[in-house]
Amino acid sequence: MGEAALLVEAREPDVALANDHVSALARSLTHERVAGVQVIQPTINSMLVRFDPLITTADAVRRHIERSTTRPSSTLDAQQRIVQIPVRYDGDAGPDLAEAAHALGVAEAQLIAAHCAEPWRVLMIGFAPGFPYIGPLPSALNLPRRSTPRSAVPASSVAIAAGMTGIYPSALPGGWHLIGRTDVTLFDPQREPPSLLQAGDWVRFVPS
Repeated sequence: MGEAALLVEAREPDVALANDHVSALARSLTHERVAGVQVIQPTINSMLVRFDPLITTADAVRRHIERSTTRPSSTLDAQQRIVQIPVRYDGDAGPDLAEAAHALGVAEAQLIAAHCAEPWRVLMIGFAPGFPYIGPLPSALNLPRRSTPRSAVPASSVAIAAGMTGIYPSALPGGWHLIGRTDVTLFDPQREPPSLLQAGDWVRFVPS
């Protein structure tokens, strides 16, 4: 990716397994603190590694990546962080809750229970600053995106779509199904780091 970055792509077709490998590799490289590496940016199934070409070379960084020990794990371990996100699930906070439950063939209470049943992993941060792609969700919660996106989704809305769940950090256009809302601030430029959630974190949704 130019003279100062490498793109690493996971070959596994399964989303969860691909993200397992990307997350493990990102943790390994971060722990190693490779000279010249400036940014490690994981996504769902790939990772961008930016480096200073005045300090190191693409070949040297590539060798570090190839030697890095990865320990893929789709379950929590002691080094990973779990963040509780309180969510208000009702018609005002989640205007699509009833419609989403109907489309999934379950009661609203069942949808909420499934959404809160276990921690889900932050697969990546993208789309907008602080926006977490969380999952993958079980097939029982898998809905396609809305046929007509909203021009503005309220900030802090909790939503599901395409086998994932997410939280809108600010008012943004979007086509996900809104099932609730949280009071947690996902992105604050005055905070360090600005994004509350990072790729590889785990999120547990809690009804409030």
